[in-house]
Amino acid sequence: MTPDAAELDSVDHVAIQVSDIERAVDWYRTRFNTQVLYRDASWALLRFANVRLALVTPAQHPPHIALYSDAAERFGALVRHRDGTRSVYIEDSEGNAVEIMAHS
Repeated sequence: MTPDAAELDSVDHVAIQVSDIERAVDWYRTRFNTQVLYRDASWALLRFANVRLALVTPAQHPPHIALYSDAAERFGALVRHRDGTRSVYIEDSEGNAVEIMAHS
């Protein structure tokens, strides 16, 4: 039986590492219709119609995918971030970083 879309977990954002936040933001903004939700020297958050893209520096965050879970706490102790979100980082079976986010 295929689950209804309302029953599925959702992706909050995908994060990719960049060496220069300003240059990367400019690259995405000149090529795509996107909105900058946040930007500082270490990361930026861009909104697209269906997902958000985080541009992060290697010293701040690993490249990762962030998923919302109603049971985020079962994956480990949640940490509150500077943007007010709470999450925990885990690795999938292949060693990829996955951020499990709690609903606010």
